Amino acid sequence: MKILIVSDSHGQTEILESLKKRHQDEVQAMVHCGDSELSSEDSALSGFKVVKGNCDFGGTFPEELTFSQSGYTFYVAHGHKHNVKMTLMNLMYRAEEVAANIVCFGHSHLAGSEMIDGKLYINPGSINLPRGRKEKTYAILEMEGTIANVHFYDEEGNVQKQLSTTYHFS
Repeated sequence: MKILIVSDSHGQTEILESLKKRHQDEVQAMVHCGDSELSSEDSALSGFKVVKGNCDFGGTFPEELTFSQSGYTFYVAHGHKHNVKMTLMNLMYRAEEVAANIVCFGHSHLAGSEMIDGKLYINPGSINLPRGRKEKTYAILEMEGTIANVHFYDEEGNVQKQLSTTYHFS
């Protein structure tokens, strides 16, 4: 199973269309973690599971969503209501409440992933306005049984090896 994860595109439709064209035939789902600044009818978001970010004033996006894919439960939220710029604790509590194995979020524009208490947390960074690095990033989660490979890419599709990591679910 492969899941494309992107966040904080802030009005940039071209990059979303490019990501879809580049990966739509290899991924089983595409997730946008908020701050698209687009309407829910915008064709650039077609095919994406999308949540509402703090800069999404129009549209009817949900604040959060939970879905199952290949035996794993995903929880997606932008993160602003969980105070993710300060701590992941609130996000961890919510992930526990919804029994999520994998948590996708944005808001901080900082790309990274980590396993905490058996749950995988992925922030794809920002595909438009990155912080902490110059590369605009997105992620692809590749699951093979209990092995999770989180690969980060720049906007041109080049792997960012220093961010990419392998995790094991027990």
